Amino acid sequence: MRQAVIYRRVSTGEQGKSGLGLAGQADAIARFCEAEGFEAVEGFQDVASGKLPIDARPGLAAALDKARKLRCPIIVSKLDRLSRDVAFISGLMARNVPFIVAELGADTDPFVLHLYAALSEKERRMIGDRTKAALAAKKAAGAVLGNRSNLAEARAKASEAKKAAAAAFAARVRPEIERMREAGLALSRIAERLSALQVPTSRGGEWTATAVKRVLAQVS
Repeated sequence: MRQAVIYRRVSTGEQGKSGLGLAGQADAIARFCEAEGFEAVEGFQDVASGKLPIDARPGLAAALDKARKLRCPIIVSKLDRLSRDVAFISGLMARNVPFIVAELGADTDPFVLHLYAALSEKERRMIGDRTKAALAAKKAAGAVLGNRSNLAEARAKASEAKKAAAAAFAARVRPEIERMREAGLALSRIAERLSALQVPTSRGGEWTATAVKRVLAQVS
């Protein structure tokens, strides 16, 4: 049987704790391996956003290292378990470690993976554009968007959600920031490194020394 390394990913801590998303991926990969004659020698996983770079996804980094040593492919259940970003997929392909997407089949050409990634990225943008256009049209027609009857309660919940999201984001990126801090890098230099790695901030903006400091100040 041909050897392979397995990689799974879910986006949120809730999914990671429940294990449902990871279990579903494992089942799909197991069926694929049995049908195609692959032996899963080791599995890795991340609980992280697909927007994060490889350096911020230790499971993927370890999977790449293992597959490179064994000279075998990495199998994922779906392409979006790697990322929906075509630039990220292109960067993975450049590492000379073959990837197999169970959903697409064992013989899918790397060029086709690029195409699927590009289509997925385009679809995501189009959905966002359509949603914004629909909301703008409703607002222009005089519609009152949102539920105004419980505005104070909604604002309180939104504030709590933002705080929780910020804390979760800080928990994901803080270890890497702390590592760079321990290496002697200034906050501004860490911000430059994170921007160069295309790591998004919690609000999707550019990294600054203040943003780095804010993450370090988050309570674990």
